[in-house]
Amino acid sequence: MARVINPEFDGEVRESLPNTIFKVALADGRVVLATPTGRMRKHFVRILPGDRVRVEITPYDIDRGRIVRKY
Repeated sequence: MARVINPEFDGEVRESLPNTIFKVALADGRVVLATPTGRMRKHFVRILPGDRVRVEITPYDIDRGRIVRKY
């Protein structure tokens, strides 16, 4: 089975919401809800408003995504 590669975008965390959900403003102007990947949770990576991050957007819901990297 081929792995689907989801598009990734750079953005900035605007707001921290409950249950490790963040509002992220993407470079193209969209605002999406994103949650950290399991690897980031495992290593206790702190994400705060104002941080620059890379977000992987799911093809099924373009308003949600996963934070895959913190710059």
